[in-house]
Amino acid sequence: MNAVTLTLGDDGILVATMDLPGRTMNVVGDTLMAGLAEAAERLATDPDVKGLVLTSAKSDFCAGGDLDNMFTWTRPEQPFEACNAMKQVLRRMETCGKPVVAALNGHALGGGLEIALACHARIAIDDPRLKIGQPEVKLGLLPGGGGTQRLPRLLGMQPALQLMLEGNDLNPQKALGLGLLTELASDRNDLMFKARSWCATHPKAQQPWDAPKFRWPGGDSRTPAALQMFSIAPSIASVKSQGNYPAVQHILSCVFEGGLLDFDNACLVESRYFAACVMSPESKNMIGSLWFQLNAIKRGASRPQGVAPSKVRKLGILGAGMMGAGIAYVSAKSGIDVVLLDTAMDAAERGKAYSQGLLDHAVKKGRSTHDKRDALLAKITPTTDYARLEGCDLVIEAVFEDRAIKADVTAKAEARLAPTAVFASNTSTLPITGLAKASVRPAHFIGLHFFSPVDKMPLVEIIVGEQTSDETLARGFDYVLQIGKTPIVVNDSRGFYTSRVFGTYVMEGIAMLKEGVHPRSIEVAGLQAGMPMPPLALQDEVSLSLGLFVADQTKKDLAAEGKPHAEHPGMSVVRQLCEAGRIGKKVGKGFYDYTEDGKQLWPELTTLYPPAAQQPEARELVDRLMIAQANEAARCLEEGVLRSVADGNIGSIFGWGFAPFQGGALQYINAMGPAAFVARARELAARFGPRFEPAALVVKLAEQGGLLKG
Repeated sequence: MNAVTLTLGDDGILVATMDLPGRTMNVVGDTLMAGLAEAAERLATDPDVKGLVLTSAKSDFCAGGDLDNMFTWTRPEQPFEACNAMKQVLRRMETCGKPVVAALNGHALGGGLEIALACHARIAIDDPRLKIGQPEVKLGLLPGGGGTQRLPRLLGMQPALQLMLEGNDLNPQKALGLGLLTELASDRNDLMFKARSWCATHPKAQQPWDAPKFRWPGGDSRTPAALQMFSIAPSIASVKSQGNYPAVQHILSCVFEGGLLDFDNACLVESRYFAACVMSPESKNMIGSLWFQLNAIKRGASRPQGVAPSKVRKLGILGAGMMGAGIAYVSAKSGIDVVLLDTAMDAAERGKAYSQGLLDHAVKKGRSTHDKRDALLAKITPTTDYARLEGCDLVIEAVFEDRAIKADVTAKAEARLAPTAVFASNTSTLPITGLAKASVRPAHFIGLHFFSPVDKMPLVEIIVGEQTSDETLARGFDYVLQIGKTPIVVNDSRGFYTSRVFGTYVMEGIAMLKEGVHPRSIEVAGLQAGMPMPPLALQDEVSLSLGLFVADQTKKDLAAEGKPHAEHPGMSVVRQLCEAGRIGKKVGKGFYDYTEDGKQLWPELTTLYPPAAQQPEARELVDRLMIAQANEAARCLEEGVLRSVADGNIGSIFGWGFAPFQGGALQYINAMGPAAFVARARELAARFGPRFEPAALVVKLAEQGGLLKG
């Protein structure tokens, strides 16, 4: 079966319909390009063909490059030759002197958009859900099918760079306004009619960059405006990426160098930079985790098999604070009827008002309408009456981290629920098995740990208690997918996975402060490591008082269980600042002082903790911050808290922002190599304490020469 079907109409317009066999989406690879090569050749040589319309038989136009094949490349010649082969087909298509139109019936992303850019016109169905963009940078790649050259020649350098460096997609209206699309169509029939009409009215179409008098929109790399931009852009990019994402610099280089060359030579330059990206460890880490492992999770790798799919129709939420209000918003946005319950009606109303604020902002920005806002708000019912929970498929408790309070609301809610309903706790640290003791049906009790702010954070950590049934787990998993979040599944433990490992990052930074490392050096090291926020600032965000509460609660619980407790050396710093009333950003003072003008490190920090005369190298600080996290993640895998390496990697990136270019906390170990990791961890343990002793699982892998898998 061919990947591209060719149909010649009575009007002389050849319709090339992409339909890659054996795949749910069209992806750019040898098979698809062979079909497009046949279409381009017939367009160029058949006198009966007056023009070409390129479209798709699948729901989307084309999703991008074939990453399955790309991930197997081991030599730079492979991506270089693949790029050039693709460009040869696209150049044949766009330079034959006949019109070519891309009829975008669905998403056109990455290589799919590059194919569309090689057409003389691009027409898309006006569907706000349709995505158009160049997201390659998010996987450590760059557009290698001519995208770094066609986009800036079409739009100008600055808007093209913004699209490629940010990797965000556009809806058709925005793409039209930017000049990326030629026009919009109302539906599939209108799309094909307009595409054929464009061909008929432009019989000798030519790309702008192939015209003799072509001028770059806004100027090429020789213009003063471009020189000014390129004198600043690399520095800005370096600050944002900390040099951890080679693709960013390579995209900038492609556009700058391309602005000094003719189109075909510029495309050769692009192919070389694309090969450099594909061969980079950063790209391999990101593709492995953010493509293969993430897609496996979304397809249900962590979901129990044999349980029928489910949907939540009515959801109850106990507690209308920030977490409860956020859960209510994302659930109502997904079409679920929500009962938002609190102890006082004004608190419940404030919880609903959180959604109102988000929706009002969306309306103001043109991303929604008044009718859509009102329809969503109508799905959220604020109340103080537990009777309103009747008929709920799922209830999520999002009250304060106190066992007594949680037990009280559990009992009150379960009294109103059907025997088959699921009860979930949004706790971030308290073991689910212990909380389930307050339940009369622990098999239906599970943990659903959301992250703040719920409307922005993509992850939900699902915690399985000792008595949680497979059916309950499957229903929790389905709900997380239903609201558009990514689920990871972990077994019950104190702090579970994300809170437990996240804590090692901030506490290691605080321990450095106590040792005499300058606070600015600590914060810079966090950013250089690739973390989204430095450790001291991040602890301020989550609050020092919460960290102290959790630590004290853990100490009490372990004492009650007769287990020893070794307090982290950084906890004494947290205790001291809390005693001074410096509990974090919420009160305007923690490790930082917060004012209307911004924030700055508290000047007295260096008085309380004087910097040592000899400061450590930045590499050592970065190693400590990263190895502390990776080692604890490995312990979670070793202890069975983590069920899979994929859950560990995706949970670390999406949960607390572990440096994406590393591919996740466990991939960090694989990329370094277990033997090298063990050696470095032991060096740190000898100097800074047993918390750095490498996990036994990694030591075993180092001895056997294996990697973390599964």
